[in-house]
Amino acid sequence: MLRGLRGLRGLRGLPLCASPRRLRSGSSSQGEEKPDTTWKDRAEIVIIGGGCVGVSLAYHLAKAGMRDVVLLEKSELTAGSTWHAAGLTTYFHPGINLKKIHYDSIKLYEKLEEETGQVLAGLYNPGDGHIDPYSLTMALAAGARKYGALLKYPAPVTSLAPRSDGTWDVDTPQGSVRAKRLVNAAGFWAREVGKMIGLEHPLIPVQHQYLVTSTIPEVKALKRELAVLRDLEGSYYVRQERDGLLLGPYERQEKMRVQDSWVTDGVPPGFGKELFEADLDRITEHLEIAMEMIPVLKKADIVNVVNGPITYTPDILPMVGPHQGVRNYWVAVGFGYGIIHAGGIGKYLSEWILQGEPPFDLIELDPNRYGRWTTPQYTEAKARESYGFNNVVGYPKEERFAGRPTQRVSGLYSILQPRCSMGFHAGWEQPHWFYKPGQDTQYRPSFRRTNWFEPVGSEYEQVMQKVGVIDLSPFGKFHIKGRDSVTLLDNLFANVVPKVGFTNISHMLTPRGRVYAELTVSHQAPGDFLLVTGSGSELHDLRWIEEAAIRGGYEVEISNTTDELGVLGVAGPRARQVLQKLTSEDLSDGAFKFLQVKPLKVAHVPVTAIRISYTGELGWELYHRREDSPALYEALMNAGQEEGIADFGTYALNVLRLEKAFRAWGAEMNCDTNPLEAGLEPFVKLDKPADFIGKHALRQIKASGLKRRLVCLTLATDDVDPEGNESVWYEGKVSAQGPHYWEPRGPHCREPCDPHCREPCDPHCWEPCGLHSPHSPHCREPLSLCGPHCREPRGLHGPHCREPRGLHGPHCREPRGLHGPHCREPRDPHCREPRGLCGPFCSFLAAPGTLCC
Repeated sequence: MLRGLRGLRGLRGLPLCASPRRLRSGSSSQGEEKPDTTWKDRAEIVIIGGGCVGVSLAYHLAKAGMRDVVLLEKSELTAGSTWHAAGLTTYFHPGINLKKIHYDSIKLYEKLEEETGQVLAGLYNPGDGHIDPYSLTMALAAGARKYGALLKYPAPVTSLAPRSDGTWDVDTPQGSVRAKRLVNAAGFWAREVGKMIGLEHPLIPVQHQYLVTSTIPEVKALKRELAVLRDLEGSYYVRQERDGLLLGPYERQEKMRVQDSWVTDGVPPGFGKELFEADLDRITEHLEIAMEMIPVLKKADIVNVVNGPITYTPDILPMVGPHQGVRNYWVAVGFGYGIIHAGGIGKYLSEWILQGEPPFDLIELDPNRYGRWTTPQYTEAKARESYGFNNVVGYPKEERFAGRPTQRVSGLYSILQPRCSMGFHAGWEQPHWFYKPGQDTQYRPSFRRTNWFEPVGSEYEQVMQKVGVIDLSPFGKFHIKGRDSVTLLDNLFANVVPKVGFTNISHMLTPRGRVYAELTVSHQAPGDFLLVTGSGSELHDLRWIEEAAIRGGYEVEISNTTDELGVLGVAGPRARQVLQKLTSEDLSDGAFKFLQVKPLKVAHVPVTAIRISYTGELGWELYHRREDSPALYEALMNAGQEEGIADFGTYALNVLRLEKAFRAWGAEMNCDTNPLEAGLEPFVKLDKPADFIGKHALRQIKASGLKRRLVCLTLATDDVDPEGNESVWYEGKVSAQGPHYWEPRGPHCREPCDPHCREPCDPHCWEPCGLHSPHSPHCREPLSLCGPHCREPRGLHGPHCREPRGLHGPHCREPRGLHGPHCREPRDPHCREPRGLCGPFCSFLAAPGTLCC
């Protein structure tokens, strides 16, 4: 039985009221201003929602100089979730760039009182703290008004009408506003706002409770305020509230409450500063743990229990940015931690809106990470899971299983699922790794090598030595055609537009020259293109393409065929042998060249075949109707029995691509990096006539010289492997952060610690990573065709070419031998077995003597 927390028994077990109780914020109304009586019928931007996030955005935009900033609030500022928030602020977040959001928020809150004259009633310290949400919002509102923004309330939005020129008509009972841009920051009303324009935002209100105690003598006697305590095992937080304590648990998913009726029936009219009745039975076990951790709670009196709605997305992270498919419509919704995010998000969004690109990468907050597959049922299941996991330890390669599978399963799901560990990719189920009889098939997350390590190694060897098949259906796939399609792509991409019948790797850059996206562009027929991107970038990339087409007035037709097309990858030295059995098309080197694209039939199934593979081995990607996947897969597996064909998953694919130093968007490149420092010069054509987005900025970057560059490193480890975003220590200080960007000693230096580094005087050094010039006769270019015997994609010219069939002598190790003294045979004491070449033939982007795997 629960003992302690006096007053608890009188509150336990109370039912939820049909209509929530109203409770005013405990904050003073100091600094609250009367609503503005003026009105504007035109605005640069209309922000819908007067919580701390919306008001912060209005403040930042107005302060940055934007004129005609209008904020519309349906009742009063802070109504909704802001006024009853616990107000925690902390620097920490596991997301690398979300830490910047927290940092910007805290730095703003430090100086906001001085700037606006409003008392914030907050605590700042170097590690953690809290702030009064009501006072914070009022200070931001005062600042927004000071710089010219109009904050109008009560002014509920009754309708939204998009116009052909991209502007919006926003109607309220007080009048209409024509806005160039809309931002939905409406908190738990955001779903209603989205529905006005046909969008179903994946948001759901969750009931979160915290309790406040009366004065505790031991707390009152302290000379300085307590630090905020977060107990991950007990799943609660505690902070000081005046001379008592404030305690807020996160209960398990089977006990927590979601306000699902608001999803089906809408938010009750007039709901503003109301709360739900306390329901302490749900959090009893957490309170008991807290009393053991903090014994003074056992004799504390409860003076208040706050049970209010906060809005969750399926993955607990907010949705921030422009929305695909709707022009000039932005969102800043789904904030489970709105107070610590408000200041930084206001700054982040204002810079994005004013400058035309995000100031740094926050792909994890992109609203376009969700799509039509995100149903209300999925949203509720994931929100329950995310809330219950609020304080759990996160592991590398973590999977969460609620709400799965969605409608996004490939045609092979039922065939592959019984023998593999599936991963979740933008709604899709995709094999991560395959297990064999007798192997441990359980999901066992760990910071060390776990049960998937050996099976993935076997899949790696399968592709390197024989042939493997992988389901790549989650790829984002777009079809672009029309009179201006070539011109559009020439202005979107830094690479040239490929010739008809060929494919290339192309990058879309931001105006500042950062890497916004990487896609493969296949020119199937004159003016007819297939664009392919990673699963997590589907709508992120599509939005950028669509907006460029509209902005340039291009006459093109853009369709998203992601859900209609399945993709199978076939890779390995025996891939050609297997495929040739199933098609009458000549697949020889001369007839089907690397990076060529052709329509053909494989086992009577129509496919678009592209000779390319992210594994870096001989391979094809086969694009086909999703419903044809089972027949195509079975034909491949049957035809490949003699060649030893088998499945492989995305974990092995990642190992294979890393070994070849193939970049991945979101890891080695993103909106925080430019293509030059990421080593993407072969794909950037600064001399092409088209004035592609980012070209001018990139020329300036190149002229100024690079301050950092991407390199490949190897680690001596037997149980713990790098997962990305680790800090790299060199000579007692952090020199880089993975993905590994080093600040070199000289412009041509490969690695700071490399004793064999070719210093700046070497005219042949290929920046950014110290390889020979692409024009050297022995250069292993990343994606070039060096002659009929070249082993693509990294062939060597002349007699030392690594051709697939290795017919260069008795000592050559097929399928990748080099002739004579350079042969990678087992007896060679200098040979870097089982992969890689010594000396000047070292694998792309790796220094001689290192193994990049």
